Amino acid sequence: MRVEKRKLMDTAAPNKSTAIVNGRCSNVLNWDDIAHPWAFPKYKRMLANFWTPFEIDMTPDVKQFPKLTEHEQGAYLKIIGLLALLDSVQTDYAGKVADYLTDSSINALMIILAQQEVIHNHSYSYVLSSVVPKNVQDEVFEYWRTEPTLRKRNDFVVGGYIDFAENPTVENLLKSIVFDVILEGLFFYSGFAFFYNLARNQKMVATSTMINYINRDEQIHVDLFAKIFRQVLVENPEYDTDELKQFAIETFRKAAELEIEWGKTVIGDRIDGISMRDLEQYIKFYANVRCNQLGYGYEAFPDTPRKNPMKWIKAYQEVDLGKTDFFEQKSRQYTKVNVQDNGFDEL
Repeated sequence: MRVEKRKLMDTAAPNKSTAIVNGRCSNVLNWDDIAHPWAFPKYKRMLANFWTPFEIDMTPDVKQFPKLTEHEQGAYLKIIGLLALLDSVQTDYAGKVADYLTDSSINALMIILAQQEVIHNHSYSYVLSSVVPKNVQDEVFEYWRTEPTLRKRNDFVVGGYIDFAENPTVENLLKSIVFDVILEGLFFYSGFAFFYNLARNQKMVATSTMINYINRDEQIHVDLFAKIFRQVLVENPEYDTDELKQFAIETFRKAAELEIEWGKTVIGDRIDGISMRDLEQYIKFYANVRCNQLGYGYEAFPDTPRKNPMKWIKAYQEVDLGKTDFFEQKSRQYTKVNVQDNGFDEL
């Protein structure tokens, strides 16, 4: 079944939508008259998280970047190149999905999400222009064309997005959301770990602060898309099939393999503080977390423990930054992690 584009105005429809896709809605947004009670708290949270790259002083990182090891510099640049490509694609995908959302409140959230992705992309330009000359910055923004491992994983996700963009059916929307959750909730995560590891060694702290802002946004984005996925299945139960479940599980497994391959390429066992064994388990752990968020349990890697194997990262990844730079405070306040409290906060 195709999904129909939202009408600009439907005078015969109620203001409160009748469905997220293929529903009726006047397209007049009244936050006191919406179909899903979770939408307004999500809206407030996304507004409260607003930030811009200009808020972060890159001066310390400018001085530190030349002192990084050659491998650290290479990983830093390649990971920024990866993030720039993914968030560029994500901006466009979010806009395409928004066109088909027949719920004005969810459409509004999607537009905010797309705007945040634009900010993320600006942050990569901001970071690079601070630490490397223009010619190197230009090379980084071409990595998606020239780095084979990077290109393979990017093609994997983009293909799922293209299927929906070119053939907007309910099935393709649901499958594209699986790829979205992979992009925002798995394919960033070895890169995030790299930057947080630099930060706990008091290196490139400004960049890591920026990454933390992005990480916080992406967690909210994943949760939003997971809610849309589950609600579309409630509204269209004929698509809630074993075939879709197996597609999701197998896609998460393949995505984890690609992310592990990327981790070996860009990090390997050459970064002090991150072992590939831990990084592989970390990636599989998050593949399970994301699979569970879509409603399919921890079945991507059922033998993988349900606790984050990189315990130290919780201090950097799951902190509510508010409007301050938490890295400015004493490092010991953020490196102690309760080993009994190591799960993922599902928002």
